[in-house]
Amino acid sequence: MIAKLRGAVDAIGEDTVVIDVNGVGYLVHASSRTLSQLPAVGQTVSLFIETQVREDAITLFGFAKSEDQRWFRLLTTVQGVGAKVALSILTALSPAELSAAVAHQDKTALARANGVGPKLAQRIVIELKDKVGAILPDFEVAPAVAAAPGSALADAVSALVNLGYRPAEASAAVSAARAKVGEAGLDDLIKAALKEAMSGRL
Repeated sequence: MIAKLRGAVDAIGEDTVVIDVNGVGYLVHASSRTLSQLPAVGQTVSLFIETQVREDAITLFGFAKSEDQRWFRLLTTVQGVGAKVALSILTALSPAELSAAVAHQDKTALARANGVGPKLAQRIVIELKDKVGAILPDFEVAPAVAAAPGSALADAVSALVNLGYRPAEASAAVSAARAKVGEAGLDDLIKAALKEAMSGRL
């Protein structure tokens, strides 16, 4: 099994990349999020690899970060979620956003991914909430923000949503910001949350 590839970027397609390792080109399927993080053609890249072996094909899936690979494995344990749908979800949502969506049972966030309808989104959040701790023991699920209407936390989440962030993404960013800045004022909380949200998109 191939677990990792390090080589030169040979070609980048719509949902694949060819990695040249000592003259051998490996076709690797990847999410748009991972593809966007690749260096230019000819530059060296290292990708975590998930290998799927079937009777008629050996398929490689690549991930820039180990967290993405672990979420891929987790997502594909859900009935109805194959590799293509899992990559679509990883394109639409970062690991932090997925964590928040699972914690908040936010099926709307998952339904934004291509190939994920309302029923499948609901199944994903329900099944993953039970599985995430066992399969990703060292991955902390983002806690829900306990925000009363009109509170600074609720206002901060609302501010990020108004700036175009998804509700789950905004809530996760505010949760992370609150842990760092504590009982800060609304302006400071929003600034810290924006930094968290932007870092999550890099």
